[in-house]
Amino acid sequence: MNNTIIEINDVSVKFNLERERVNSIKEYLIRRMKGKIEYDEFWALRHVNFKINRGDSVGFVGLNGSGKSTLLKVIAGVLKPTEGNVQIHGTIAPLIELGAGFDFDLTARENVFLNGSILGHSRKEMLEYYDDIVEFSELEEFMDVPVKNFSSGMLSRLAFAIATIGKPDILIVDEVLAVGDFRFQQKCEKRIQNMIGKDTTVLFVSHSIEQVKLICKKAVWLEKGHVKMIGTSKAVSAHYELS
Repeated sequence: MNNTIIEINDVSVKFNLERERVNSIKEYLIRRMKGKIEYDEFWALRHVNFKINRGDSVGFVGLNGSGKSTLLKVIAGVLKPTEGNVQIHGTIAPLIELGAGFDFDLTARENVFLNGSILGHSRKEMLEYYDDIVEFSELEEFMDVPVKNFSSGMLSRLAFAIATIGKPDILIVDEVLAVGDFRFQQKCEKRIQNMIGKDTTVLFVSHSIEQVKLICKKAVWLEKGHVKMIGTSKAVSAHYELS
């Protein structure tokens, strides 16, 4: 049996950045029709190659703009690479952008079922998981409140509780824990460790090197869109902190 769950094959991602400011949609459309919009090319990722095995816990480190979030979005299927490809052999539960998959006019209760359906769960499954989601998120008193009234911390609690139900093959966590309080962060870390123990593959981005070393066995260091180092989380973190 092939133990590889994620294959990243020569992946590059290019964004076109407008050189000039456009003040209205009308002006933008006119310039675009006339071919007068000029762009600068920005390569967020360049020739990224590596494989991740089933049950691995991998942290991604690097400065802002190094390509960490872009890479996770490519793995999650949110972004299509400009060059190369990604092969995924399993189900993904992504926690990439706070509030993604939520309708802010709906209540927390309604969003549990909406977000669950986006993740591929049936209504019957979500009914079975509902009490666990409410208990873990500690939002019992707020489930009938529209999430537009939630703080970022409350939204993070709900999103994490939904994404970690059941047993996804791959869990992607991108800075979502940063907005929670310390006690809830510890609670999330414990759940992630339990999922790793049950063979879930975890991809984790955090500006906290200590958090990466605590949760992840391996790490990938990105710098200006290139892979600078791959190794154990302790070894990569040590080199990164000295850079």
